[in-house]
Amino acid sequence: MYSLLKKNREGGGELSPGSPAAAGAARVALHHLNFQAGSPGALRALGQVRKATLKSIPDSGHKYYLQFTTEDYRTGENAGSCLATVLYPKTKSPPVVNIKCTDTKDQKQIQEEDNRLYQKIRSQTKPIIGNNIPDSYGNIEPALEPAWALAVAGSSYMMWEKSAENLGYFMAQVKSAKQWIRKDDFIEFDYTVLLHEIPTQEIVSCHMRLTWLPGHALKVKYFCSSENQRLEDGSGMESGSAAGILDERGANF
Repeated sequence: MYSLLKKNREGGGELSPGSPAAAGAARVALHHLNFQAGSPGALRALGQVRKATLKSIPDSGHKYYLQFTTEDYRTGENAGSCLATVLYPKTKSPPVVNIKCTDTKDQKQIQEEDNRLYQKIRSQTKPIIGNNIPDSYGNIEPALEPAWALAVAGSSYMMWEKSAENLGYFMAQVKSAKQWIRKDDFIEFDYTVLLHEIPTQEIVSCHMRLTWLPGHALKVKYFCSSENQRLEDGSGMESGSAAGILDERGANF
């Protein structure tokens, strides 16, 4: 199997839809989509890869052409299908993703879900603070669901940026979440997030600060323990417009 995969990567061609490489590339595309959407109500997980093709592009890298289904991240219900390309550059830079999807939810429904979550957070009389989300039994306290959903969206940026052709990530757990009270309308959280690295099976601990307002780009800054103290930032607009988020109150990392 390894030799066949190696041959495909060198020369390109059809991939088995069930191959780890095809599934990994599809997840990378969804990480990118989830972050760009900046919407807890629109979060998707991979359903099933229907078709996968690999092309080796000289001087650029390996490019995957994918068709796959998706599921609602929270409920597991059908969320629509996607067409995507994922280019893993030869240089040490994030995968280049183009993705288009059909939606089973209409935009109004997604906006209503986001607004309900936003109002739930804003209506709290005290800042939301939580640990071990979900717990060891896989349960999430209802009061912590908004913080968890935002952590999934923000972690998608980390997982997209850190992914490589032979390296992928799942969000394993939110170890800690702490809300900052702001004077403006934005919601802000500090997180410690555990990422499950595939295929190494390592657990990578990352600190993340996130700001969010429905209808606006998600803004994220993060630092992972395995990255030799490198600070990364991003926004849903891919402009890196998260400057100052960590500096507003100092980074308690």
